[in-house]
Amino acid sequence: MIGRRMLELFEKQSPVCVCVRGLLENLMRPERLDHIFEQTAQRQYCRSLTFSTCADLMSQVVARIQPSIHAAYKADSDSIPVSVTAVYDKLNGLEPAVCERLVHDTAADMAELVDELGHHGDQLLPGRELRILDGNHLAGTDHRLGELRRLGAAALPGQSVPVLDPQRKLITDVVTCEDGHASERTLIPQVLELVQSGQCWMADANFCTLAFLFGIVDHKAHFIVRHHGNLHGEPVGKDKACGRTDTGRVTEQTLRITQKKSGQIIRSRDVRRITIHRDEPTRKGATEVHILSNLPKSVSARQIALAYRQRWKIETAFQEVTTTLRCEINTLGYPDAALFGFCIALLHYNVMSVAQAALASAHRSQLGKRRLSMYALANEISGVWRGMSIAIDSAIWSEEFETLPLPALARKLSSIASHADIPRLTTHKWSPKRPQPKRISGNRGNHVSTQKLLNKRKSKAS
Repeated sequence: MIGRRMLELFEKQSPVCVCVRGLLENLMRPERLDHIFEQTAQRQYCRSLTFSTCADLMSQVVARIQPSIHAAYKADSDSIPVSVTAVYDKLNGLEPAVCERLVHDTAADMAELVDELGHHGDQLLPGRELRILDGNHLAGTDHRLGELRRLGAAALPGQSVPVLDPQRKLITDVVTCEDGHASERTLIPQVLELVQSGQCWMADANFCTLAFLFGIVDHKAHFIVRHHGNLHGEPVGKDKACGRTDTGRVTEQTLRITQKKSGQIIRSRDVRRITIHRDEPTRKGATEVHILSNLPKSVSARQIALAYRQRWKIETAFQEVTTTLRCEINTLGYPDAALFGFCIALLHYNVMSVAQAALASAHRSQLGKRRLSMYALANEISGVWRGMSIAIDSAIWSEEFETLPLPALARKLSSIASHADIPRLTTHKWSPKRPQPKRISGNRGNHVSTQKLLNKRKSKAS
């Protein structure tokens, strides 16, 4: 009885934290996680230490509730029947396929929850299911492994290609690779396995290869990809004016691309090449941006140009995963452990996206055009979580959330989110950044006295 009263109190005082804990309780049920492991793992198996226990420990570190795996283990060592060394050994050998399956399966449930909550972001291409992908190298780790001790170079633990559903703000899939030097292009075959008929896939120039473009076509899907200079084609017809965006005028021309094998043409296809003639050069000095697409003519060149400008949404997702969560744990030197931590961070990012959808659903009129802050949500979770875990027994969380069907869970989340203090959870009003002044002297190896500079300012003012 006391535990349930405490839960009601936390629902009113920290509804975000309760929503996230409830979601994790439902989506990361131990039997579900262990089933994913048993169905996917090829090298490892479960005995005393289960996959769900590893996921729980990693979740605490990713969410900044605990500073390290060792600290998370010590806080819960009474319920873990193995040594901390055994935990690290398990993490160091977790297969990337298990991590990918974990992200995929949980994201499918969270997509259904977002649909039930009825909150979607802006449609970049109305009526079309869009996916945005980009490569992401994990940051260098500490040189804790014996093979790294004498090296001065950064130790890269892996590479990944996450896939974003921008409308639901969910990472639906991820393709991982243990080789930190691997290019995104080496992962294209695995990416193509995720493509479904009717979807539209958006990517930067790194994915502009014949294998990727024709692979998308083979799956009866569409693409919007920035043209890479190494992919050559034959222009067909003239460049046609297609209006303008706020960054420049737009033109379109047909480009014929061909796929060859042993010097023989296997097939060719005409695609649309949309060019944005920029009013101002890009940061890299480009005055023209070329985009390739096989979308039908019913989607105008201007629409495609405007949609591609929103590719930064996946960069924003990477930034939020990095700044609000611990997606790159520098103490985990083994690639499998590092990639597992990154995938758990993607899962938590999705959970917070669902929490945002619940808040938006419950406070539509109050939110208006304001945006919820992922940082504010993560800050509240890390600050409240430990106390909430002490006050409310885990059995109560299981009873309240674990077995709820997704429609019922969506309704419960919306009800809890109605207690939130929305002004505390929104972003500050954005204003353009001031241009950085040119440095007049010195470099980062030198130093100045700040107080002396302030004294000069005062003397000039007087």
